[in-house]
Amino acid sequence: MSGSESPRVPIVVAGVQHGEPPFRIVLVNGEPVGQAFSIVDVIEFSLRSGLEHVDLDDPSVIRWVGGDKFTWTRQST
Repeated sequence: MSGSESPRVPIVVAGVQHGEPPFRIVLVNGEPVGQAFSIVDVIEFSLRSGLEHVDLDDPSVIRWVGGDKFTWTRQST
């Protein structure tokens, strides 16, 4: 692996998207699995994808893009 590559994590939660309410796209093993409106949705998608006992604070398991697990609104720029 080169220095520019990062290890692949099973779950990626993308940054907050515009919507009413705002949401975040969740990918499991590189595949989009749905729109999460809260952390509960992230857990649900993980379970549906066969991942159990997911530690939402473990960076080797989940990557939060554009904010952490408590970020569910878009930040002003």
